[in-house]
Amino acid sequence: MNRVTIIDKTFETSIAEADILRRVGELGRQISEDYAGKRPLLLGVLNGAFIFAADLMRRITIPCEISFVKLASYQGTTSTGQIKEVMGINEDLTGRHVIIVEDIVDTGRTMRRMIEQLGTRHPASISVCTLFVKPDKLEAPLDIRYAAFQIPNDFIVGYGLDYDQQGRGLRDICTLVAEK
Repeated sequence: MNRVTIIDKTFETSIAEADILRRVGELGRQISEDYAGKRPLLLGVLNGAFIFAADLMRRITIPCEISFVKLASYQGTTSTGQIKEVMGINEDLTGRHVIIVEDIVDTGRTMRRMIEQLGTRHPASISVCTLFVKPDKLEAPLDIRYAAFQIPNDFIVGYGLDYDQQGRGLRDICTLVAEK
């Protein structure tokens, strides 16, 4: 396996780019089938989901739109537990089918808050599409309609995910190597 050092930590390739793109293609096909005849709004969560959202949108074969929201809850390798909305949504969501596109669902607190906030804007539906979910870390039931991968509670970087703003451009997913 390939290793890379980012700042002061070592990471090892755990999911190859080809496997990621295969799963993103499968999600794109599923969303295209599920939303046939509708025009969903993909709502990408910045910064981590920007690569995933772009690749996903290119694999969806029905008309759709994309917008972004920026939320922050991580500092270094751990969640702060405090969610701060940095950049909001300008679109009218009334009657729209919204698909939240997230890089990783960890505890689910951020996603739960987003769903609650979006629900006040009267969308026709809200679905969650995430590249990764950590089922053992979820703190409350959360309906995740589309998940590319279920992973253990490891810290990962690459394909948009970062460690202190570094490593986002890695094509593969790399997992933090346990320090000895």
